[in-house]
Amino acid sequence: MPAADLTGYRYRGARALVLLHDRGMREFPPAWRQAVEAGIKLPVTADPDYASLPALLFHVLRASRGYLTWLCEKLGLPDPRVDDPPGLDRVGRDVDLYLSHLLERWRGPLADVEEKRFSENYTSRWGENMSCEAMLEHAVVHPLRHRFQLEELMEAQLHP
Repeated sequence: MPAADLTGYRYRGARALVLLHDRGMREFPPAWRQAVEAGIKLPVTADPDYASLPALLFHVLRASRGYLTWLCEKLGLPDPRVDDPPGLDRVGRDVDLYLSHLLERWRGPLADVEEKRFSENYTSRWGENMSCEAMLEHAVVHPLRHRFQLEELMEAQLHP
């Protein structure tokens, strides 16, 4: 997505973070597919988000949806109307279609929010006190972190 596609943002910092989130989200599915093709096994954990590669993909998609809906809720913006991600049985097959929908929904809601509003603090859904800017930054890093984890697992399992 060319940077020029998001014009008219009141706060260019939010625009930059939306674009970086878009990039990170688009880069995650290819790494995920590579892990699937390589037969990578996730470490054993009680965390249901890491129960399988489909669960991890679902987690990344659902989290992105959650960050945007949280931001809109806290900033008093309309519901961005992001569909739920496909279920575990379809998430790998339908990721591209869903990702297009998800990222399209990310493009507009924050455009008219002035910079000072991003400094406002609220309690996240997991209980942390965060500014809206910090939540945006978290949304950027989340898919990068999970892609990095998959890349490290592939390196370790394919080249011990």
